[in-house]
Amino acid sequence: MTRDVLELGDIGLDEGAHVCIRHELAGLERGDELRVRGSSPTLRIDLGAFCRSEGHDLREDAGLFILRRGAAAGARDRNATRAGAADAERPDAVWERPPASFGLAPRGARVEAGSPELRFPLDEKSVVWADEAGRLYAQAAAQQWDPEHAIPWHERVELPAELEDAVVQIMTYLIENETAALIVPARFAAQVHPHFREVQQLLAIQAADEARHIEVFTRRALLWRTELALSTAGGQASLATLIEEPDFSLAALLLSVLGEGSFLSLLWFLHEHGPDPVTRAVARLAAQDEARHVAFGLAHLARHVELEPNLLTRMASAIERRHLALSTTAGLNAEVFDALVLVAARSYDPAAIRRGYGAVVALTVEMDKGRRSRLEKLGFDATQAEHLSSLHTRNFM
Repeated sequence: MTRDVLELGDIGLDEGAHVCIRHELAGLERGDELRVRGSSPTLRIDLGAFCRSEGHDLREDAGLFILRRGAAAGARDRNATRAGAADAERPDAVWERPPASFGLAPRGARVEAGSPELRFPLDEKSVVWADEAGRLYAQAAAQQWDPEHAIPWHERVELPAELEDAVVQIMTYLIENETAALIVPARFAAQVHPHFREVQQLLAIQAADEARHIEVFTRRALLWRTELALSTAGGQASLATLIEEPDFSLAALLLSVLGEGSFLSLLWFLHEHGPDPVTRAVARLAAQDEARHVAFGLAHLARHVELEPNLLTRMASAIERRHLALSTTAGLNAEVFDALVLVAARSYDPAAIRRGYGAVVALTVEMDKGRRSRLEKLGFDATQAEHLSSLHTRNFM
């Protein structure tokens, strides 16, 4: 097929004429001809170089330049793989395992032949995917909050010294736990193939959530103090097992389903019993974020339990291994436990301490109940769920 003449006038290829030529060629099949006319003094030389680099044939006839589209002409379009063509009817379809040649190409884009291969450890849909990831990311993006304006920092209430010390100890504990909760999704986000963008985005925004939690917990701790409180060896040993877990699904179980699930109960406890408006606000807002993290962990694992019948066994083994690894550590340090009791009691009056102690015991019961419920949702029977929940670290996270 031959098109009408493309009139370039006096525009040369060094002035953008190649854009017009490529536009016309895009509508041609291999072997079709494009007739070009122009008066630029360098057109003949530049057009010859263009055709050689693009893979077209060129000849002159009666004052016209005749370009015959060649096989290599589709390097920018037809000679490309659709990054998402798992379903020809859906350009945005998700591959089960996208080729390394997709690299950083957005899902649904055309990937030019010869693009560099980039390999990502988490490149299988069966390993990382959750159908709810896109919805949860959109929800997270819509619910981001600004620490400067969402927290009533101006409502600073100066507490009795011993009660303020208790809050600072709890905040110190929260900071180190949220640091671990930031590191884990950030590490995996860098390993996920960009083809699974919803999962990568959700992990990234989870890390951003945790960064914000670290900020507000630190800021609350230092409202009336110049130093943070105690970080214990046992607590850090517990968190180290989360950071060191190499398996994506098992990390989701240990961190999101069990750890952050338990933390949800703790944060709502602090929202209820916090002795000042700032403490209650940071706990409430952090809990709302953590609920999404737990939801993603559950959605991811529920899907993969169906795909991998052995996953429940692997999850149970992971919980047991972590319990064994931490069996010689102290778990939740006494300073944090006592601080929670005092925050709930509000004073050292014996009757108040009894109430505070009862509230913390009730908190641990609520944590266990939540863990068992989530484990049962994943497919464990009630007896298994009860046993596995009992093995969860005493450090809560």
